[in-house]
Amino acid sequence: MTIYFLQMNYKVSHPTKVVECEIDLPSSKSISNRLLIIKALCKEDFEIKNLSDSDDTISLQKVLVNTTEIIDVGAAGTTFRFLTAYLSIREGKECILTGTDRMKERPIIELVGALQSLGAEIKYTEKEGVPPLKITGKDLKGGKITIDGSVSSQFISALLLIAPTLKNGLNLKIEGEIVSKPYIKMTLKLMQEFGGESSWNGNTIEVKPQNYIAKNFEVESDWSAATFWFEIAVLSKSCNIKLNGLSEKSIQGDKKATAIFKKLGVSSVFENNTLILTKNKNINFPKHINLLAIPDLYQPLKCTLFAVNNNPEIRGIQTLMDKETNRIDAVEKELIKLTSSKIIETYKDHRMAMSFAPLSLKFGEIQINNAEVISKSYPNFWKDLEKGGFKIFPLTDSNN
Repeated sequence: MTIYFLQMNYKVSHPTKVVECEIDLPSSKSISNRLLIIKALCKEDFEIKNLSDSDDTISLQKVLVNTTEIIDVGAAGTTFRFLTAYLSIREGKECILTGTDRMKERPIIELVGALQSLGAEIKYTEKEGVPPLKITGKDLKGGKITIDGSVSSQFISALLLIAPTLKNGLNLKIEGEIVSKPYIKMTLKLMQEFGGESSWNGNTIEVKPQNYIAKNFEVESDWSAATFWFEIAVLSKSCNIKLNGLSEKSIQGDKKATAIFKKLGVSSVFENNTLILTKNKNINFPKHINLLAIPDLYQPLKCTLFAVNNNPEIRGIQTLMDKETNRIDAVEKELIKLTSSKIIETYKDHRMAMSFAPLSLKFGEIQINNAEVISKSYPNFWKDLEKGGFKIFPLTDSNN
């Protein structure tokens, strides 16, 4: 078994293009992070089973256990946004919340403005509208606020998670076209699991004030991680891929990958909590597709479509410009290299590494630079690729 190091470039190839394997997918980072905030707000402790071991979740867990005066969350966008709301209600506590240089470019003004309208004391320490933030916790009462839903669903989820603890609850009016709506539904569903009552009528979500109720909870596997295996299924010569731990009735929006990749010839069948992927020739992909509800599917889908010479119009991806990198530009720049150097830059973006590695099934050996970025969401990705017959060769200074 290969030993993996940080800050490594990997050569990736697949000699047979036949993929047969059984994979234990990582736990859902999205569910794990929401549960950690709920646990921190709950007056009684409870156990979270199968918690994600991703960098983002580990970072959030450490902060919630031991808050310091300066909190650096690195590149963890969800962690930053959830903490902005959480720290604003820790009465009497003051801290600086910061991150990477890229994090300092990512807009936070919508969330900060909404919290300030509730009475939160939050100040920008460098540039207006972006991190770092100086947050002084206060006893927020809640009430009515309005937020733009077209920027980030994480802003809305951050507000919703703290809403039950506010004396007057929260009446949240959402303006504009809502992006990543399934993630908001996920937040409300998890809140409900712990006693959080809410209603969503039209463009308004109302959350009643109440205490979260402790209960043990087991996190399901990550549908977002599964999407890279759908890509592999399409590009393989043949496959039988068993993905363990997924829920057929999942609250994760990326479950829609089954319907989308079905149009690219991937059959998916559930047996208990295992999803089995096989390949067929029934390809009938539409000329237009809207990913507004599930923009995280863009990178593996775009790479797959490029490999099979299909170029539909992809809509609803405007929020991807403000992720770890501008994902739209990054994908376009790196796809061009597949007919030349085949040396792929990842831009410190985990999804870039995981979306481009499967393309070795179509274009032969590919080099993935800074391949360690996958630890942000799927730490065992390279080891799992080896289970599927991929060859992973770490490069050193002497052979790079």
